[in-house]
Amino acid sequence: MGRPDRSAGRRRARPTGRRPGNPDTRESVLAAARAAFGERGFDGATIRGIATAAGVDPALVHHYFGSKDKLFLAAVEAPVDPDELLPTVLAGGRDNLGANAVRMLLTVWDGPARPAGLALIRSAVGNEWTAKLLREFLVARVVRRVVGSLGYPDEERDARGSLVASQMIGLVMGRYVLRVEPLASASHESLVAAIGPTVQRYLTGEVELPRR
Repeated sequence: MGRPDRSAGRRRARPTGRRPGNPDTRESVLAAARAAFGERGFDGATIRGIATAAGVDPALVHHYFGSKDKLFLAAVEAPVDPDELLPTVLAGGRDNLGANAVRMLLTVWDGPARPAGLALIRSAVGNEWTAKLLREFLVARVVRRVVGSLGYPDEERDARGSLVASQMIGLVMGRYVLRVEPLASASHESLVAAIGPTVQRYLTGEVELPRR
């Protein structure tokens, strides 16, 4: 008579179901994050709330993504991290913000991030949920941080930011999506010279602000 196979019992005793580290868990967190950021915006969403919606411990969210900023970038599938780019825009001082912002945008879109950026833009055009996430990314994580460096009251900051966003989104659509000439083939510096002053006026100049 042979020895009993204890390994079979151990296999039967092993718990089943989702375990920490399962790829499905990460996707559940991302799905909950997209819903939270889309409904409540970046500022209103919390790691704890996202973890609760995904049915996981908040520590697991931190394990996967590190911070709310990194989770947001993953949820949006952002082609770039603004934290790596904005210091260059802000370093030139108040009077160079417009030119630096246009130069930064062109550098990003004419680089390796273009395919992912175009996919995100095209998805946002046809999908309301993606549009919400993209808007939150542009407004909360990029434009508001640039305009916020100028010390305006919240209402003026948001109004100026919306004008800046309209100019930057128009540049992306005209140059990279619709490919309107000569915009599509113009050099970076010619576009900085042409569009930078308009962005600068929206940031620091006399301008009739849009009101609710």
